[in-house]
Amino acid sequence: MQLSSTSRYAIRILSYMAKQKDTQHINATVLAEVLSIPYKFLTKIMTELVNAGFLISIRGREGGYAFLKESSEIKIHDILVVFNDAIEDKQCVLGIGFCKGNDIKEKKCALHDQWEDSKEVLQKMFKESSIEDITKEGIKL
Repeated sequence: MQLSSTSRYAIRILSYMAKQKDTQHINATVLAEVLSIPYKFLTKIMTELVNAGFLISIRGREGGYAFLKESSEIKIHDILVVFNDAIEDKQCVLGIGFCKGNDIKEKKCALHDQWEDSKEVLQKMFKESSIEDITKEGIKL
């Protein structure tokens, strides 16, 4: 299982911003350069993060983006939901759609039983981990 590039970039952006504790706001151009994210793609992601209530956009020549919520309040799961990347309870690991493995009339996918435990571990990790939790010294962005 791999997250979409949009979700990965969003997590990297927020993590980088959280590390910049002495900076009130960060310019999109700087973010694009430092994180090697195409500028147009970054601005689309930033718009979604603003719309989700994680960030605020500061207009003007000295503008940029700043946290609206504390980084400790932003869970990885919340970001994945914004970008339609969250692991759904009945989502099939093989991409067949939504599994009805507990329904007697429906057949399970080949990996249904093995995926259940792993899926629950991933869901728990994403719901419990905040941007602050994953923003530590020595962590690669």
